[in-house]
Parts: sequence; C-alpha cells; structure tokens
Amino acid sequence: MQPPSRRTFLTLGLLLTAGTALTACTDGHGTDSAPAGDQRRPDPDEPVRLRAVAATDTLLAGYDALLPQAPQLQPLRAEVAQHRAALQPTTTSPATPPGTAAPTTLAELAALERRTAQSRLADLGAASPQLARLLASVSAAGVLHTLALGDPAPSAAPAPTPSATTGEPATAFQDALGAEHAAIYGYGVVGARLTDDQQRTDARTTLAAHQSRRDAWQRLLTGTGATPTAAAPGYQLPFPVTDAPTATRLAAHLETRLTTVYADLVAAVPAPHRPLAADALRECALRAHHWGATPAPFPGFTTPSATPSATPTP
Repeated sequence: MQPPSRRTFLTLGLLLTAGTALTACTDGHGTDSAPAGDQRRPDPDEPVRLRAVAATDTLLAGYDALLPQAPQLQPLRAEVAQHRAALQPTTTSPATPPGTAAPTTLAELAALERRTAQSRLADLGAASPQLARLLASVSAAGVLHTLALGDPAPSAAPAPTPSATTGEPATAFQDALGAEHAAIYGYGVVGARLTDDQQRTDARTTLAAHQSRRDAWQRLLTGTGATPTAAAPGYQLPFPVTDAPTATRLAAHLETRLTTVYADLVAAVPAPHRPLAADALRECALRAHHWGATPAPFPGFTTPSATPSATPTP
C-alpha cells in the first residue's frame, strides 16, 4: 500500500450519518407516554416482535443453563437481555419460545446464538424499516457472541446480488458508496503505518473487501441510470495516524462508523435489499472487533451525545 499524498485526508463526516438513539428506533416501545385509559393503536410489527422475543427467550434459557458452571457468560447474557427489552412489543401477551433442548456446552450455545442471529435476518422483510434496522443490529451482535463463545468462523446466509433501485433508496446507496470511498482511502493510511506482516496482510484483505463492496454499489447505481458518487479529492483524518497502534485504532474506527452507515441503510432501502445491507453491517462489526473495537450490544446504533458533529473539509 502506498502512503497517502499530502493533499488527501480521511473525513469523519463521510463515515457518519445522523446518529439515532436506540430508543428512537424501536418505535417508542417501552414508554408510557399515552394517558391512562387511551387505546393504543395496533402494532403492525407485533408478530415479528413476538417471534424475536420468543427466540431471545430460548437464548436466555440457554445462557441460564450454563451460567452455574460458566459465570463468565454473564456479560453476554446481559446483552441478550438488552436485546429482549428492545424487541419487546407493547402487547402483554407472552411470547412462547420454541421447544429447544438447553445447550450443555459452550459450542452448543454458540450454535444457538448463530441460529438465533439467522432468525433475525429471516424477518427483515416483514418488519418496519426501524425494526428491520434493530433486527440487523441484534443479529450482528449475535454473531459477535458466537466469536466470544469460541466459534472461530461465524457465518451468515449469503447476501443476495444487488439489483437496481431508484428514488430515495438510490440516495441511500450513494451515501453508502461515499462511505466506502472514505474507508478505502483510510485503509491506505492504515497499511502504510502497520509494521506487523500479519496485520498488513489483514489490512490488504480488508481493503479488497471494501473495494468489492464499493464496486457492488457502483454497479447497482449505474443500473438505475444514476451517476455513482465519486471519491472526494480530500478527506480529513479523525485523529493523527503516526504509528501501528494509531493505525489499528483508525481501522477499528472506520469499521465501527461503517456499522452505523449500514444500519441506517437497512432502514432506508426496500425489503429485498435489506439482507444486503445487513450483511455489510455484520461484516463491518466483525472487522471492528478484529481491529480491537469494544463490542457493542447494538452495533450500528449511536446516541446523539456520542455522535460528534462533522465539518466538511474546506
């Protein structure tokens, strides 16, 4: 990888979308803003939420079965409980978990986490945009859990090949393309500062993955007759990158910010495109973990107070 030119910087702004609090993305569930006695409107997402909660209850039971001999699982179990609270519908009807034998080993629990993550993605098309965003995030968190449980290669269903789209979804893909342009440049900076051979190989592999994702968005947009967003002539680094530790920090930063981009994309595109955006979210969450980012219970979600404002490069 060649060092960047002096004219070129990486902009934080290209990798940030408007931060949305998790509570704002769950359609207000769990709040009590309606006056007593008011009739709540039916929740069209209720069937999806009930299925998600039932699967989560099965997962919680799996953790509870292993906690006595593996207390180190408590942080993961706590995250799963957070997922349940976010997915809980307004209905008081209990969700009935499917009959599944409780796992007896960490490998079995990892397999259960993997199956549960897949079940989230199966309901993307049936959910409202914001619930689909939440499901994709929770699914990505489940994949990270499989890593923590010892699964060396967590997998997900293959994402569909992108197809043409028009209107507002095309704008969302333009935003994703712009973020990939910035990430591609960012990995040029990362690779130029790394000294460990394996890390440099990892950076080249990741760069190729982002180039492939960029090319996919360009093909999709060209198919609509739109002109794909070009890479910007200048980007600003979010912090100085002068050595290997700051290079790995930049890589983790890039992937973490991209999880937000792709979580937003899940909510912005039509149902047929959601698995593609969710797949990108999952991959970025895994790469962020690889580069040392602190795992989050809801990958891709930020709070307004945690989202710095971005100033375009002059």
